Amino acid sequence: MNLNKKRILVTGADGFIGSHLAEQLVQLGAGVKALTLYNSFGSWGWLDSSFYSKDMEIIAGDIRDPFLCGEITKKVDIIFNLAALIAIPYSYIAPSSYVETNVNGALNICQAALKNSVSRLIQISTSEVYGSAKYVPIDENHPLQPQSPYSASKIGADALAMSHYYSYKLPVVIARPFNTYGPRQSARAVIPTILTQLYSEQGIIKLGSLTPTRDFNYVTDTCNGLIALSECDAATGKAVNIGSNYEISIGDVANKIMEFTGIDCEIVTDTTRLRPVESEVDRLMCDNSLLKELTGFTPSYCIDRGLKETINWFINSSNSSKYKGNIYNV
Repeated sequence: MNLNKKRILVTGADGFIGSHLAEQLVQLGAGVKALTLYNSFGSWGWLDSSFYSKDMEIIAGDIRDPFLCGEITKKVDIIFNLAALIAIPYSYIAPSSYVETNVNGALNICQAALKNSVSRLIQISTSEVYGSAKYVPIDENHPLQPQSPYSASKIGADALAMSHYYSYKLPVVIARPFNTYGPRQSARAVIPTILTQLYSEQGIIKLGSLTPTRDFNYVTDTCNGLIALSECDAATGKAVNIGSNYEISIGDVANKIMEFTGIDCEIVTDTTRLRPVESEVDRLMCDNSLLKELTGFTPSYCIDRGLKETINWFINSSNSSKYKGNIYNV
């Protein structure tokens, strides 16, 4: 499926991955409808400062409303559903909101896509649905383990989307990115957390556990993987990983960032940032062979290149000023 001139809805377009994806789709010639979360400030999130926002139809709303979903999906060819609550620590204290947004929101999008005969729905999942790896690299047959309310909500959303494929023949693809990072990422994530503390000149970096490993993917690669899946008919009805087949510990990421910035800080464990023992995901490493088999796509960014580009973006004061380095973002 060629995306040029296609009408594409991106939900969660005000966020980290969503804003990058919406921009890349505009550059491919797609007609982009961008859903941002309604708020009293009239903010479009990261799209407020996007050069490409003038080329999008931007709508403020909330996927928790089924009537809104029914309206915004009219005359749409493809949907990328990225709208979600994603912070794991916050899911421990507000699990109901994760069900309302991630599960009920996905249901609303599926029902609206079905009603309006959308050609393809890309439901954005997460590697967190796998929990701690029982084997590596993790392929799509790995058991699902709901080790946090966030993970459980995404498992539920995936299952609902697939049920619409089996029950109603809705053309669904479950895209399962591993840990995406890069410019614009929320300070709730570990790499911006490290950077904000490094540049706050406090002399220490407070983190949770340093030993878990993650398969980090630069945001451009994640978006290109999503786009490749949207163009692939053979991916319909499948869950497909997007990752690099490379793992690195949180501690080693922190050390790399200090090396690349030239700033040396003491790393200390902050117990408030530790997950409950049984909830911590100790190891994630992607098997991306299915994505490559279906689409031919492979990632372009290694961890060093991606970190350096992220740092270069962050040290621009107009970007770093949007972060609060002295607080812990739950």
